[in-house]
Amino acid sequence: MDDAAGVLARADFFDICDDEQLRMLGFAGDRQHFEADEIIYKAGDVPQGAYVLIEGTVRARHEGVEAGKPYALSEPGSVISPTALILDKPRPVTFTAITDCEMLFVPRTAFLKLVRQYPDLAARAAKRIEQDLGRYMHALEPLRTRMKSN
Repeated sequence: MDDAAGVLARADFFDICDDEQLRMLGFAGDRQHFEADEIIYKAGDVPQGAYVLIEGTVRARHEGVEAGKPYALSEPGSVISPTALILDKPRPVTFTAITDCEMLFVPRTAFLKLVRQYPDLAARAAKRIEQDLGRYMHALEPLRTRMKSN
């Protein structure tokens, strides 16, 4: 897990990339350290890319309408905000390091450059994000149903 391409290879979202694409993203990536209790980014911020957890534990807390119980990410290879690789939009989640964390930051600019070079990667990324959003919407369905009946 020392090299950036190896970090990306363990991350679920980046299984859409071949070895060469992983190397290119890894080269553009930036390994970052966050101290316990340090905010990675706040709800309302526009992240400039995605983070891949190398080690440590991160708390995610939704703000606003989607607010609920915070949850933790501690699995190496967990990706924080993969949609930030494509969308330049504020996020409704605050991510905070619970423990000291090592992460690999993958800039949106590098991912978009790669997508322009490999149109098939763009199609795979769109499909993955669509699947992830579908699972998310499916998970919210019981809440939506309860809200309608109140």
